[in-house]
Amino acid sequence: MAIPYPVYSSNRITQNSLSSFSLSLSLSTFIFFNNFISKKEKHTQFTITIQSFKKLSSMAISLAIGLRSAFMVLGCVTAATVIYTVATDGLPFRKELLTPWMAATLIDFYIIILAIGAWIVYKESNWIRSLIWIVLLICFGSITACGYIVMQFLKLSPQESLQDPIYFVLLKNTKKDGTESKSIISVVVARVIFSLLGCVMLGTLIYTIATDGSPFRRELLTPWMIATLVDFYVNIIALSVWVAYKESNYKTAALWIVLFICFGSVSVCAYIVVQFFHLASQDPVYLVLFSSSSRAVNGREGGWLIA
Repeated sequence: MAIPYPVYSSNRITQNSLSSFSLSLSLSTFIFFNNFISKKEKHTQFTITIQSFKKLSSMAISLAIGLRSAFMVLGCVTAATVIYTVATDGLPFRKELLTPWMAATLIDFYIIILAIGAWIVYKESNWIRSLIWIVLLICFGSITACGYIVMQFLKLSPQESLQDPIYFVLLKNTKKDGTESKSIISVVVARVIFSLLGCVMLGTLIYTIATDGSPFRRELLTPWMIATLVDFYVNIIALSVWVAYKESNYKTAALWIVLFICFGSVSVCAYIVVQFFHLASQDPVYLVLFSSSSRAVNGREGGWLIA
């Protein structure tokens, strides 16, 4: 019995071959274009990353230059105000100038000075240098504060200016031997200190309003009161820059800055205490200076509040 062999049509073989070839060509074409698009997307993403980095670097440098220039101008304005007031109204060391509201303003002023002074003491690795700056801060107020801030901006390296200028301005100056000093103030103690200072100023305001009336009177605006207010609000500007740096939400930052302007050191102490409550009790107090994002990005520790 003959075994039947399958008979294939030549047309069918040709059709199958063409179908296989078309499928293979389509698959090869898809892989080629997919690889091409993938490479193009990677190149585009890399280009965007480079452009974003350049843009951020440019913004950081502009910020550093802008703040440095602004504090130079503010320091000069305060110095000019003091010189003009001395020339036109004489020295401020006169008993008749010490009205109840001038006394309240000075208490407000020196609580702000204490907050800025704490940062200077933390930042300086040398106690003698810290002491000199504190004495100058007490004597000349915001003139010293602005001069110190400008000096810190001038000390920034090009890399620090590109990276995060405010972070590195706030950061502690390291010692030459690279050692770190330990803090003698805990977060809990710092909370208590600034809470007490805020309460002292609040009590002073209430007492002065009760005994001397509203501060919004023309006769209170003596030349030295105006000079003191200029000095005071330049320091408020410095603290407002710090708040704007720390707060990720611009609405929150704006609210605190308005409170600083209206209530002075009462609001400043309240803000500092709130920031300390964001820290754990075992954390070093210097962390209050930095925003959480800056600490995460830079990954550095800055020393101690009291070195």
